[in-house]
Amino acid sequence: MRHLYECPVRWVDLDLLGHVNNVTYVDYLQEARIDMLLTHAPDSRATDLAEGVVVVRSQVQYVSPLTFRTAPVKIESWVSEIRASTFTMAYEVFDQTDEGRVVYARATTVLTPYVFAQERPRRVNADEREALSRFLGEDPLPGATEYDDSRHHDIGRSPMRVRFSDVDVYAHVNNVKYFEFFQEARIGYMTRVWESIEQDRLQDGGSRGDVPMVLARMDVDYRIPILFRPEPYDIYSWVSKLGNSSFVIDAEIVDEGRVLSRARVVMVTFDPATQRAAPAPEAYRDVLRQEIARAD
Repeated sequence: MRHLYECPVRWVDLDLLGHVNNVTYVDYLQEARIDMLLTHAPDSRATDLAEGVVVVRSQVQYVSPLTFRTAPVKIESWVSEIRASTFTMAYEVFDQTDEGRVVYARATTVLTPYVFAQERPRRVNADEREALSRFLGEDPLPGATEYDDSRHHDIGRSPMRVRFSDVDVYAHVNNVKYFEFFQEARIGYMTRVWESIEQDRLQDGGSRGDVPMVLARMDVDYRIPILFRPEPYDIYSWVSKLGNSSFVIDAEIVDEGRVLSRARVVMVTFDPATQRAAPAPEAYRDVLRQEIARAD
């Protein structure tokens, strides 16, 4: 069984290309998940799982751009796996048109029940397992990301300050905010990469802004909860792979040598006129090659 949730699309959800921002999708998924487990669960035994959980992993595949409109977008959610101490939620963000289903994103979220008073995970109990089983369905995405070795270097370092508004009622940074942190660090990192490697090109009038791009996929692993504090955390970002019209950026949130969270983003260079992927200019690919060589 799948649960259907209708989510309004707001003007403030859009990015510079007029698309719903990649971070906002994760907010939509969180709303759909809570609506399924708390508001419309077929069994009251699932309600404790609406808020008494922490996110272990999020995977989002961005299929097609979603733009502003007055009608809400539809989100189907269901359970794709139940294990001893985790369960996986699956989602599809879509519209149903006369021509068929138009899919904007597919995603999964791995969650674990959590005892916040003791700061520890717990097992899925028998009642919760039975309630979740009513939502069981297929997995819409391939398995978990296998990350490469970390590559920390100065140009990839971005200090990250946690705002008080980033924290949930359990004093943990909300899972959606991680996507925002990684996004801010990624933008700063790529700006520094271009400026450090391509100063001559910039002086000749070249611009990184000539290469629009969108996210094709983003995976985030949540390893240790991030808490509010005045001191910043560090995010390290680096280019790990390069394709014809895509490249991969890996990133870590780090505190005193501990990896708190790890992310992988697949970026695709984009033609706004056709709304499709397009090969990156060779000059831009040269910049990315040099950055991979720097990291190695």
